[in-house]
Amino acid sequence: MSAQKTIHLGTILQGAGGNMASWRHPDAVADASINLDFVKKLAIQAEQAKFDFVFIADGLYINDKSIPHFLNRFEPLTLLSALASVTQHIGLVGTVSTSYSEPFTVARQFASLDHLSAGRAGWNVVTTPLEGTAKNFSKAQHPEHALRYQIADEYLDVVKGLWDSWEQGAFVRNKATGQFFDASKLHTLNFHGKFFDVAGPLNIERTPQHRPIVFQAGASDSGKTLAAKHADAIFTHQNSLAEAQAFYADVKQRLAQYGRKADELLVFQGIPVLIGEDDADIAAQYQQTAALVSIDDALNYLGRYFEHYDFSQHALDEPFPDLGDLGENSFRSTTQEIKKLAKENAYSLREVALRVATPLPQFKGTAEQVATQLIDWVDQSAADGFIIQALTPHTLSTFIAQVLPILQQRGRFRSDYEGSTLRESFHLAAPENRFVSAAQQELEHAV
Repeated sequence: MSAQKTIHLGTILQGAGGNMASWRHPDAVADASINLDFVKKLAIQAEQAKFDFVFIADGLYINDKSIPHFLNRFEPLTLLSALASVTQHIGLVGTVSTSYSEPFTVARQFASLDHLSAGRAGWNVVTTPLEGTAKNFSKAQHPEHALRYQIADEYLDVVKGLWDSWEQGAFVRNKATGQFFDASKLHTLNFHGKFFDVAGPLNIERTPQHRPIVFQAGASDSGKTLAAKHADAIFTHQNSLAEAQAFYADVKQRLAQYGRKADELLVFQGIPVLIGEDDADIAAQYQQTAALVSIDDALNYLGRYFEHYDFSQHALDEPFPDLGDLGENSFRSTTQEIKKLAKENAYSLREVALRVATPLPQFKGTAEQVATQLIDWVDQSAADGFIIQALTPHTLSTFIAQVLPILQQRGRFRSDYEGSTLRESFHLAAPENRFVSAAQQELEHAV
């Protein structure tokens, strides 16, 4: 791999932070999850630093033990539409579930966002892990893991087909002749599948990026296959360089079976970062954040991954309980990793809960050390980029002020945007319209 490969960067907007107690930090904006001025400030800050994108996660089910940030937060597409009006270059990526939405609606929403932002929209495709979500959508039960990915596969076929409803330049709007559109550039999908029947066409023209960027979040085998077939980028997290390298190689090698090249899918590692002057400073910052999380909060946070399991029924200082297959139909890859962590280290329930609630970041140290580690992961085929997660209220500002200049000095991060769209920032070619490609192939065969 080239030693001068550009590192792609995004940042996740998680209100005051993803920690159970982030809002309690002395410097935190306690209502950040519902504070538009705060979110706009972060997006503008990230754009001024030339980040590729901002990223908004989402969920569709809460209870009184959910992470505080989840209890009261903006819906992603609404928020991203607002951010489109105060930014010009940064990508706008939001999460929408394929298990609890309709393809036509989602295709239209993201196409609209792409037009509103002049080509900066991205859709983070999730299948929704929390079983309780079914209760909010009049469903008798939550689809099991394999079925959710079958639905997502067909769903993406439909959405991408709808995004091809119109060719570029279909709307001529000729006032003199009265021709509003070129009928030869209109294509009706007429999709009939196992899960969806969608006629089309989509009632909005082809977007500035030809279609919005598609992210996929999930590290299970089904998730990796879905990403290899459909996604432009994948959002993941591994705990070590070796694990990240294995994931990276696995995902990249799957692309060939779908006629795709390795550079057509970008792998983003989601990473908490801690930057300090020395080890003592790092430890002090970490302890300040970790100390905000009570053991009850930590147990609640841990329980969310296991279908909101009540861990308080177990003794804190005895070995982590045997949960059998619990979690396999929700956050499968995450729960498997937690069980593995507990078993390999003989951790007690208390130790597991506290480590999961406030993990010590893999990427920590001085600005020089963090920059070097980012470069190493990219050069050693563990990532194409990173999504920066704030462990403290100062993480993003410190990263921008101290780490980015080092990456730029080493020629590893841009000094300005290369184009106007998220697809251009990712250095990805515009996708062909499937209907145009099919017509060209028919013509070639006829000749």
